[in-house]
Amino acid sequence: MSVEDSLRSLSMDYLNLLINGQAFSDVTFSVEGRLVHAHRCILAARSLFFRKFFSGSESPGGPSSDPSSGSGSRVCAPSSPRSGVIPVSSVGYEVFLLLLQFLYSGQVSIVPQKHEPRPDCGERGCWHTHCTSAVDLALDTLAAARSFGVEQLALLTQKQLANMVQKASIEDVMKVLIASRKHEMQQLWTTCSHLVAKSGLPPEVLAKHLPFDVVTKIEELRLKSSLARQSLVPHPHHHPHHHPGHHELVAAAGADLEDQKIRRMRRALDSSDVELVKLMVMGEGLNLDDALALHYAVENCSREVVKALLELGAANVNCPAGPAGKTPLHVAAEMVSPDMVAVLLDHHADPNVRTVDGVTPLDVLRALTSDFLFKGAVPGLAHIEPNKLRLCLELVQSAALVISREEGNANASSHSNNSIYNPPMSEGHSSGSSGGNMSNVNVDSRMVYLNLGAAQMGVDCSDEAETGRHRQRQRTQQVACDPSSLYHHQRPDF
Repeated sequence: MSVEDSLRSLSMDYLNLLINGQAFSDVTFSVEGRLVHAHRCILAARSLFFRKFFSGSESPGGPSSDPSSGSGSRVCAPSSPRSGVIPVSSVGYEVFLLLLQFLYSGQVSIVPQKHEPRPDCGERGCWHTHCTSAVDLALDTLAAARSFGVEQLALLTQKQLANMVQKASIEDVMKVLIASRKHEMQQLWTTCSHLVAKSGLPPEVLAKHLPFDVVTKIEELRLKSSLARQSLVPHPHHHPHHHPGHHELVAAAGADLEDQKIRRMRRALDSSDVELVKLMVMGEGLNLDDALALHYAVENCSREVVKALLELGAANVNCPAGPAGKTPLHVAAEMVSPDMVAVLLDHHADPNVRTVDGVTPLDVLRALTSDFLFKGAVPGLAHIEPNKLRLCLELVQSAALVISREEGNANASSHSNNSIYNPPMSEGHSSGSSGGNMSNVNVDSRMVYLNLGAAQMGVDCSDEAETGRHRQRQRTQQVACDPSSLYHHQRPDF
């Protein structure tokens, strides 16, 4: 057995003592009305506070509970620590168990169990990696570690918080900033202060959450960062000793502020904080289209975040982005995401909109389907689920059919008056061939089902996706289809 295995086994043996409850225990704590059984010798060996407390040299009140002292936990004990149950106040049951788990085993996971319901976290299925509930638990653990003199746990919690704040909401970052100042954790303070400085929040907003001297330091950081960036900006058309004028400084500061807004918006979307994005739109004039908010959300966030962003009404669902001019629907099609395709179409995304190269979202899905059917793989996608590809194709094709029919009905009178060589056609044929785009839309969905193996696949899709499938089956019964259009389509070069 290696040294690591031996230490791991020792750690688990001690942890089992705590898990087994009353086995060999000689001290009992009461936390939030629940009893916790422990062992004096282990606690005294691992914590200076418990060593003094059990020896009688520590006052029954435990460490000072004054917030200014940097500790928020306190042990209240009877006159003799060897008699009765010891009540623990100002420390939650969950935090106290985490503290004991670390004292017994030397290791602990401060992150809550993923997907479990927690206070201050209304998102279903949250992984609790950087939500408000996870940050609060880490802050409480940090306070308890400092209060009971377990410095190793405090350092472990500091490291965990430094990772959390990278994706946490700006409100949670400011909470961690205050805690890092109170507990004198310089590394965590530096991380959080730079994140707050980059957030772009004006001083008057920061003053509502932070002490005045902290706001002053944040403004000093912003000034230093702005001056450093300006010193690195080359001025090829000016003398090397030229000092930037007022207008140049204003332009640079404006561009920097917009970059800060975009970074803060993306952090808000990553943490599902659409409400903060709404405040940025209303209070700071953030342009969601210029920030490519919808493109970013489709590619990196959940369906619920994309839906909430669309319902703000401040983003153009057909906004083109980049040199190629891709819309969010193009991005969702390339990702082969039925959920994203469905929610975009439900908010009036145009399936016929073209990129600079003339490629529509339907073209993207046809090309992916063609690659999958004939090559067995799709370049750029390590794994693709045939049922999702088929469903995306159904949804976009169905939406394109509806738009083509509406355009055909609107232009029916003009077509009949202006056509010179159009031969008479039956009503069923004309409805299936109205508009020049119909040849690009009519795909034999039954052939796609057969080749993609839809008969043996069961999918759990969103309501929008199921509606699209039902709608598509109705359309394919009414429209004349061209089975070859799927297989002879050339994949566009993105």
